[in-house]
Amino acid sequence: MSKYSVHQQTVETLLSWIKSGEIAIPEIQRPFVWKSAKVRDLIDSLYQGYPVGYIITWRNPDVKLKNGQLSAGKKVLIDGQQRITALTAAVVGQRVLNKNYKEINIRIAFNPLTQKFEVLNKAFEKSPEWINNINPIINDEVSITKAIRAYMKLNPEADEDLIEDRIENLKRIKTKQVGIIELDSSLDIDTVTDIFIRINQKGVVLSNADFVMSKIASDELYGGNKMRKLVDYFCRLLVDKDFNKHIVDNDTAFAESDYYKALKWMATGSDDLYIPDYIDVLRVAFTYKFSRGKFSDLVALLSGRNFEARTYESAIAERSYNKLSEGLTDFVNQTSYQRFIMLVKSAGLINQKLISSKNSLNFSYALYLKLRNDGMPESEIQHYVKRWLIMSLLISRYSGSAESMIDEDIKQINEKGIAVYLNQMEQNHLGQGFWEFALVSQLESSSVNNNAYNVYLAAQCYSNAPAFLSKSMKISSLIEQRGDVHHIFPKKYLSQNGYAPKQYNQVANFVYTEQATNIKVGMLTPKDYLSKVKNQIDTNVFDISTIDSEGCLAENLLLNDIPNVLQTATHLDYDSFLTERRKLMAIKIKNYYDQL
Repeated sequence: MSKYSVHQQTVETLLSWIKSGEIAIPEIQRPFVWKSAKVRDLIDSLYQGYPVGYIITWRNPDVKLKNGQLSAGKKVLIDGQQRITALTAAVVGQRVLNKNYKEINIRIAFNPLTQKFEVLNKAFEKSPEWINNINPIINDEVSITKAIRAYMKLNPEADEDLIEDRIENLKRIKTKQVGIIELDSSLDIDTVTDIFIRINQKGVVLSNADFVMSKIASDELYGGNKMRKLVDYFCRLLVDKDFNKHIVDNDTAFAESDYYKALKWMATGSDDLYIPDYIDVLRVAFTYKFSRGKFSDLVALLSGRNFEARTYESAIAERSYNKLSEGLTDFVNQTSYQRFIMLVKSAGLINQKLISSKNSLNFSYALYLKLRNDGMPESEIQHYVKRWLIMSLLISRYSGSAESMIDEDIKQINEKGIAVYLNQMEQNHLGQGFWEFALVSQLESSSVNNNAYNVYLAAQCYSNAPAFLSKSMKISSLIEQRGDVHHIFPKKYLSQNGYAPKQYNQVANFVYTEQATNIKVGMLTPKDYLSKVKNQIDTNVFDISTIDSEGCLAENLLLNDIPNVLQTATHLDYDSFLTERRKLMAIKIKNYYDQL
């Protein structure tokens, strides 16, 4: 007996299913991630009569939907969510939820003269040649006659017969055919989930993390579907506090669960440093609770895989779901989460832009939860987690095969203990050669996303260092206020003397300073603007900076790791200045690491 049937339906029929709720989106689906331009391309393909691929539906009364209801009598959308959502946005006019959990309108404009479609913006909106929004015409809210009359009023020189023909063709979009593959209702959820993943691997490849989300979403026996909501709701509350009302009003069963009690604090909490997505949440919970790093192992364990006997056992599946539940609950625990964020900030990593590796944060949080669960004193936990975090950033531990590195690290820590393994990692990666040569070499960069430079800034924040040529303003304050970096050797001055952007934008030429000071420095040579600073100290008239004594100036240059050559420097001294400052910056980073 066939497991599926293939047939065609018109866009109009699909839209009627959407409006009536006959098409339902199950929990195994991902959010709408298409860019608006891709919505435009879909509409253009339908207008031109090009194929737009198949959507796959499945009728099964036992699937749990996003709103918590069963899908009885509905067509469950297994593949094609992005296309269906695009049609609801462009043709029906419904608002969609983007990847940042914000509701947006996607309006598609149409030019009958050129038969082009574009995402509506102000330029198209002001142009009389463009119909600003196609959905009222396709949706029968505006008649063809009225649409033609309105267009001709704005474009009296246009060929009315041509405009009529093309607006009619626009309206015919809803009669265009879309392929439907309907899966047999006898298929079980695991088979359907497998089909979903196999199909998407031909287009947008699903990661093993997506597979885990599909797996837990389709599970009701061990409460996996509720765990999926815990992850989704927590990530959304991070960026959308108003969503809490939706949970309380529309998902009462979840709102009464222990999971909701564990995460509801985030409805009034805040986090602009970590901001994990669902993959991050899963990774931390899995690494912490299972002492493994590969999501493929989690999929196997949730399926009941006995790795030694190579069998599948329900007892293993149940234990795995219970462990994952504990890990997720511990992840969203308010005390643990907020203490970890405070720990990260106390290491000088006060802003998201100073942390280039999300997986360094993920592993550090997993390590924090593990050590806390092991009963280690808080002071020791902070010491080890801070050092691990900074070490992993300095050596770019998780920039390549992150899963393999995470898997190796957590297993080694589980086997040897954090003290022994961290010491081993430091001996292997942070020896004298690293501090004196490799780190200095890393600082030879024009990118502010450079790991070594960001750790240097963290060291400056950690030591509460003052801004360049400022008596009281701190570097940490300028970073928190999203202040900009400025050039010690002004870039216009270097440019006029033949230096290219990659040369004058070296991170060793960057400092944080107050905007007023930067403006006063202008294009002056370092020796000239430092002479001005010394002159204001002598005259007690403060203009270029707030430095008010020779001792304060000397200390400021020292704390900003500025070589003494700067006080007499011109562009001829620039390269030697950079070489010396990189060495001083590396020393600052090492001293900082030793204090953690």
